[in-house]
Amino acid sequence: MVSTIQLSERQEKIIKIVKENEPITSTEIAEKLKLTRSTIRPDLSILTMADILDARPKVGYLYTGKKGYSYIAEAIKKIKVAEVQAVPIVIDETKSLYDAIVLMFLEDISSIYVTDKGRLSGVVSRKDLLKSSIGGMDLNKIPVGMAMTRMPNLITVRPEDNILDAANKLIEHEVDSLPVIEEIGEEKEIKIVGRVTKTTITRLFVEFGKDQ
Repeated sequence: MVSTIQLSERQEKIIKIVKENEPITSTEIAEKLKLTRSTIRPDLSILTMADILDARPKVGYLYTGKKGYSYIAEAIKKIKVAEVQAVPIVIDETKSLYDAIVLMFLEDISSIYVTDKGRLSGVVSRKDLLKSSIGGMDLNKIPVGMAMTRMPNLITVRPEDNILDAANKLIEHEVDSLPVIEEIGEEKEIKIVGRVTKTTITRLFVEFGKDQ
């Protein structure tokens, strides 16, 4: 496991110097910083081990274009759920299972969040709907509330949580999405304000990959 590090201000300056002047020797980097080679040697070692810089004999230092695993981990931890959450797809628990199936098909999703007078009350999945269909029930007459998983058994996240925690919950609990919730008013009613899916996480990592 790679331990996370926080790049120092001097290390950030070194990266900028290398990017603008590559290839560049340690002596030249030290001169631009008005420091000695021995002073910046530990910084260069860290940046090289993190694969942010590439040290080539008789050539100098080059910028790899990578941010380093630990650097990326630190960046991801700073991203809040609220910054990447999607619009939640919801249905009232009085609606029929047939309505839920149609909505799931139209939105091309694997689960729908269920509300009761605006409050989050549960979730109904593709598997739940399939079970009901196999049972030979009249899907037009059975309300979603009869087939859903009810609160408080849902795994949730909040807008202020970081996205890494959300990703861990998706993996740990083997679910496709998480409702993003807030507690509203004195009674602290649970409202759904967003959703985080495996697709959300995948897109985020793809964006990080493009930046490297």
